[in-house]
Formats: sequence, structure tokens, C-alpha cells
Amino acid sequence: MINLQVKYLSFFFGLISILSFFNIIYSYYLNLYLNLDTYYISFGLSLAISVLFYKIKTPEKKQSIFDKILTVLLGYFLIPLILTIPFYFSIYNLTFLNSFFETISGFTSTGFTIFENIKLIDQSLILWRSSTQWIGGLYFLFSIIFLIDIYDENFKKTLTNYFSFNSSEILKQAIKIFLLYSGLTLIIFIILNIFSFRAFDSLNLAFTLISSGGFLPVNDLSSILKNNYQIIIFSLLMLLSFFSIFFIYNLTFFKNRNLNFLYEDLHLIIYFAIVVTIFFLFFSFNNNFFDNFLSICSSMSNIGFSLNSEKTNLNIIFLILVIIGGSFFSTSSGLRFIKIFSLFNYSLNQILSFSKPKNIFINKLIFTKINFDFNEINKYFLSILIFILSLFILTCLLTIAQIDFHSSVKLSILTLMNTVNSSSYGLTEFDFANLHFFTKYCLILFMIIGRIELLTILLLLKKFLFKN
Repeated sequence: MINLQVKYLSFFFGLISILSFFNIIYSYYLNLYLNLDTYYISFGLSLAISVLFYKIKTPEKKQSIFDKILTVLLGYFLIPLILTIPFYFSIYNLTFLNSFFETISGFTSTGFTIFENIKLIDQSLILWRSSTQWIGGLYFLFSIIFLIDIYDENFKKTLTNYFSFNSSEILKQAIKIFLLYSGLTLIIFIILNIFSFRAFDSLNLAFTLISSGGFLPVNDLSSILKNNYQIIIFSLLMLLSFFSIFFIYNLTFFKNRNLNFLYEDLHLIIYFAIVVTIFFLFFSFNNNFFDNFLSICSSMSNIGFSLNSEKTNLNIIFLILVIIGGSFFSTSSGLRFIKIFSLFNYSLNQILSFSKPKNIFINKLIFTKINFDFNEINKYFLSILIFILSLFILTCLLTIAQIDFHSSVKLSILTLMNTVNSSSYGLTEFDFANLHFFTKYCLILFMIIGRIELLTILLLLKKFLFKN
């Protein structure tokens, strides 16, 4: 019997009601009455569902991990349905499919948009678009904690010294995530204002950057970034969704912790420094380094922004950075650098062991005494196979939909990695609004798969292929 934990979802419907109320206040404050009724509807429905889900009694028996996965999957379809209301009932005559596509794109922090001209949208709806990203990023982080038991012990050590999470430990880490996520959003907003960003743009960009989303409050990023100082600050702020959400917290309280809490972020710092150095030395002769630096930070954090300067010869490099991704406990997507590095390290040791059989090669990560075993390597390898299989299937579907093969491959990568299309990847002006309904449904499905792949598919494979 399925035992869904709907009380877990009630919290997010409560957040939607708060965001709806905020939009109502904002609309009254700026005399934006065009879409005001839609926020009343979303406020009432989300609040009612939140109370209903909270009061539903669930069996007291312990949930299986399969039930938890179904709960998370239900959230990825049910929560966006409520978030779709302001789009669907707005004055812009959007179809339900286009409204749902826009919402899923925001909730999965992808950033594909059906709007051709953002300037024609009223500010309250632009703010709502950004809010869908913010709540989607938080839902993703909470889902990691909710499904923590499917991950190996090394990742758990980056969170806590406990190997098995009980309900009180999960609640403690969830509260910590919410406070850190909200606090970092406020910090980004303040920093952007200090560097002369418009307040409205700062608020929307804060929601976008912390969630590694792709929605902009304007048509072109260059209309916001006026000088190199702003480009550098904006680029560095994007890295907050590249590193672990706990990175700053762990640095602050490092005296009470061991190096295990920082090992992933230390690897990411070295990885980032190497990539920036390579770009500075070899790819900045004919291009502005500041533009490249923004594209590097944007690709690594799976945000995808660029300044619309064509870099055809660098498209493949930026796509590779997108595929690699960032920290496991971040809002970025990707295969995750530490997993790729561990798999590479293990494979190299296996090759060397055949050439030098008398030597002992230890599969250990630098900066830590953590060893990874063969079962973990199997999971890492499976995640790459799943990505390749998903990429092949989506590319075929997009090609059938008469999108040229070159664009289909790029769009498939960006969809699975939840990264917005831009000039960094050679897809600056892709028309999502006029896509065939079948193509939109495919993109919606794979945007969700890209967000939850490591949370579900690996476990399902393990459940059916590795019964023991």
C-alpha cells in the first residue's frame, strides 16, 4: 500500500500562499491591478491545500524509500499546478500548456520561457516567475534531505556526523537549509543593491541566483550589467548555487567540525581555479575575459546566463561545464563534479594496477581520509549511463519534432541539466512558445527527470536490478 507523506508537501503549499500574499501586497503598493485576482485564487487554493494536507492522517508505520520518492514526484507535478494559476488566468491569454511549461521551467530552475518580450509583462507577474524558481530550489534541497537514505555515507558526512538520519535530525537540517537559503537570498539582494542594481531587478535576480534558475526580469542581461565591476560581482554571486548550501555555514563553524564537511567544496575550488586559469591563458585573446568569466560561472552553476556575445568555438566547452555541474548539496544540476572525479580516480587506479600489479592504489579523495567503495563507483557509473540514455532519447524526440540535430543535442543537454539557453551554447533565440504540444510535453517531462534523476532513477534501478 502506498503511504505518501503529504504533510511534507503541505509546507510548500503554505509557502505558495505566503508568496501569493506578498504579490497581492506588491500589486496594491504599485497599483498593478491587471492580474490581482489571480493571486487571490492562488492564495486561497494553496492555503486550503496546505491545511488539508497537514490535517490528513497518515499511517504511523515507517515510510519506505519508495513511498518517499513517490511523494517527491507528486510534488513536482502538483505544486506547479498551483503555481500555474497566475499565468493561466492572466491577461496575456496563455494556454494551459504554455502556462504549465513556464511554471515547470521555473520550478525546475531551468529558465526556458514562452514569453518573447519580458517588457510587456507587468512587474507582479515577473516577480511571480522568479518566485517559482525560488520555491523550486528550496523544494529540491528539502527533497535531498527527505531522501537522504538513498545516498552513500560520504555525502551524509558533509551534513552531519550521524550515519542514519532520524526524524529529529531531518527536521534540524531542514530548518538549517531554510534559514541558509533565505539568508543567502537576502544577502544577494543587498549586495546587488550596493552595486547599483535596480531594486526590482535585485529582488528577481536574488530569487534566480540562489535557485540556479534561468529567468531574467529583462530581455537582455546586458541591460542590467553596465560595467565590469557589476559583471564580476554578478558572476561571483552565481557561484553561491555552485558550492554547497552549507559551505559558508561550515566555514563559519569550522572549529567544531572536521575536514569531511568541506572536502567537496575544496575540490570545487580547485576545479574552478583550474578552469578560470585555462580560460585566462588560452581563450581570452580575442574575447573579453569578463564575458568569459561570467559564462564560466554561469555554466558551472547551471544557470546559463551570457552577455549575448557569440562564442561559437567555446560552445562545447561551456556545455561540458554544464554537464559536470557543481556541489551535491546545492541547487545546481549536473552529474556532480565530485562523482566524476571519484569515478576518474578509481578508473585510473584500476588501469595502473594492471601495469604495476605490485603497487597498492588507494581510492581516497584528497583533503580527507574518506575512501569510496565499489558500490559507490557503480552508482556513479550508472548515473552517467542514465544521462547518456536520457540524452539519446530526448535528442531523438526533438529531432522527430523537426528540430535540427545540432540544436536538438544542445537543447537536450540544457534540458537535462536544467540550464537556460543562451549565446554561450549557441541557442540564444529559441522559440519555445510555438513548439508542438508533444515537444513541450517532452521538455516538461525531461526537465523534471533532470531535476530528480539522482534522487529516484538510481534507486529504482537498484530496487529492480540489485535486489540484494
